Formats: sequence, C-alpha cells, structure tokens
Amino acid sequence: MSEAAPARASGVAAWWEAIRRDRRASLGFALLMAFVIVGVIGAWLVGDPDAMVSVPLQPPSSAHWLGTTGQGQDVFAQAVVGTRVSLLVGFGVGLLVVAIGAVVGVVAGYFGGLVDSILSLVINVFLVLPGLPLAIVIAAYLPPSATTVAFVLVITGWAWNARVLRAQALMLRQRDFIAAAQVSGESHVRIITQELLPNMASLLVAQFIGSVIYAIGAQVGLEFLGLGDVSAVSWGTNLYWATNDAALLTGAWWTFVPTGLLVALVGFALVMLNAGFDEVTNPRLQQERAWRAFLVGGGHAVTRSTPVVVARE
Repeated sequence: MSEAAPARASGVAAWWEAIRRDRRASLGFALLMAFVIVGVIGAWLVGDPDAMVSVPLQPPSSAHWLGTTGQGQDVFAQAVVGTRVSLLVGFGVGLLVVAIGAVVGVVAGYFGGLVDSILSLVINVFLVLPGLPLAIVIAAYLPPSATTVAFVLVITGWAWNARVLRAQALMLRQRDFIAAAQVSGESHVRIITQELLPNMASLLVAQFIGSVIYAIGAQVGLEFLGLGDVSAVSWGTNLYWATNDAALLTGAWWTFVPTGLLVALVGFALVMLNAGFDEVTNPRLQQERAWRAFLVGGGHAVTRSTPVVVARE
C-alpha cells in the first residue's frame, strides 16, 4: 500500500504552506477570512438592517456610506448582515453536495457491477433533470426560507460531482495499492475512506470550492426571483427589493451594485484559494514547479519552449 502514500497530502501544514507560498491563494484566503469575520460579527456592528433610518433612495453619503434602499433602510447594514446568510447557505450546500456526491460516486465506482448500475441510473436521472427550472418548481411549493433554498440546491446539485468521482474511483480501484488492501483483508469502508478518498483530495477540494460558488450564485438567483424568504436579509433579497423598487429605472445603482460586487468578490476569493490547493495536490503542477526551480538554479531562462539541458561533469 506504499503506492498510496505519495498522493496523500501531509495534512493541514501542507495546505497552509500552499496558501502561504502562493500569492493568489494568500489573496483569496485573506479575502475569504474577511468575509467570514464580517459574517460572524458584522450584525453587531451595523445595527438593525430593517430599520428605516432616512429618506428612501438616498445616494451614498457620510451618514450612510452606501445610501438607502427604497424603504429608507441602510444599504451598508443590509449588505453586511446579508453576508452571514449567504455564506452559511453557500458553504453548507457545498459541503453537502460534495459529501453526497462522494458517497454515491465512490461507492458506485468501487463496487461496480449491480451496485454501479443502480447508482449510475440514479445519477443519470438527476443529471438529465434541468437544474434551475427544477429548483424553481421545488422552491415554489416549499415554505420560503434559507433552509428551503439550501435543500433545493443540494437536491439539484450533487449528481455532477457523483459522476466525476465515480469515474475517478473506477480508475483508482485498478491500482496496485487497492488490490493490496483487498488481499490483506481490509474492510471496504476502510479502503474507501483510507485509500480512495485521500487520493481524490485535489478533486474533492476543487469540487467543494466550485459547489460553494455555485450555491452562493444560485441562492442569490432564487431569492432574486422571490423564491426565498423576502422578509429576511441576504444578498439575494437585497437584489429582489432593489428590483421591486425600480432601481434601474431610477438610477439608484447603490442599491444593487454593492451586493453584486460582494458576490463577485467571494467567487474571486474562492477561485484564488483553489489555485494554492492545486499547487499541493496536483502532481503535474508539482513537476512543473520543480522543473522551473531546477532551470532557475542552473542559470537557465524559463520560457514557454521545451528546453534541453545537458548535465556536464
């Protein structure tokens, strides 16, 4: 089972080293932590986001940094308070989508045969269902809340991850370390959790980050359409009320631009963070980095062409 060892990351220290070493990952991590801090403590810093604090649709000023909404509420307070709900839905959905996809996909790929046929059929059924229309239909018949939106996104979003992980499991189960584990009498659960999943670390992290981005965007989209709890404060409901107040027609850009910018910044932070994780878990990137360091150390220029290096004694 020694073949599996190189594929395993060295734990949290390796992930942190990747973040620290890569400038893109450092930037993404810093931005993401800023959003998390705002989501945790922001509500205690800005006051009641539903309070009518001024004349409706006032532009940004020293009194209200991002202006006021069509109901006279502070846009900055609503953007800050809405961060918590949107991040909770995004990360919660991302975790559940990847977990369900990993269980279904890895079990199907590892066992094969009838188990694979049945689970593949289930995966294919969910794949052919149109995601957004199905989400709209389900959300329309359930009580409006953030939990409902999260449930809808999990139901409609896990199948693609399961399909990708099934293909990866089918490939890995042919490797020698899996055969050695089976011959040594290890249980199926231990082989899946200790041998297969650690060798999918890069893929799982990438899927989680992609699922979080999808979940935040879809949550904002569903609530923008009025399918969430419009009485709650989140990034999606901020856009919903901006539309209802005819922000585009009145030129009240400050009621929707800040929220859209926050959604874009969260997605940007997650993409940048994923770049650092790839540096640790992607063997091709590791080889390219080692080769680049070798060339620089030998005084050679790093170009896009393939160099030929002759070692002289």
